[in-house]
Amino acid sequence: MTTQQETRPSAATKPVRWAADAVAALREGERLRLDYSARSLWSVDRVIEDIRREAAPYAAVELVLRGFGAYAGEVIARQSGAEWWASGGEHWIRTPDGRLWDPIDEARRCYTGEGSLRLLCRDACGDGRNP
Repeated sequence: MTTQQETRPSAATKPVRWAADAVAALREGERLRLDYSARSLWSVDRVIEDIRREAAPYAAVELVLRGFGAYAGEVIARQSGAEWWASGGEHWIRTPDGRLWDPIDEARRCYTGEGSLRLLCRDACGDGRNP
């Protein structure tokens, strides 16, 4: 008998851990419970916006943003059946239609005020609904 973790590609190992760390950090620090739903990305976008408004140096929040991006990737994977892909230390999500998405970079773009994890999920999942 295989578990879900055993059947996932090895490219998912690090992002799944980063996402879990982000979920735990927000639960402990912000008392915010994330449930891997598309709707939960509204909250993640707001947390990133709050960090940006505090003008935290990028170097201080780089790993946090990576975790938020990995969380968004996991939401996309669970919503659409996408899989993590990795090359050269970078990680992407590949949706069943073959498109590649970079939720970790999107989290960085959110920090600069130019992105949205919620909208990335909506586009990647292609359902046309507001998550």
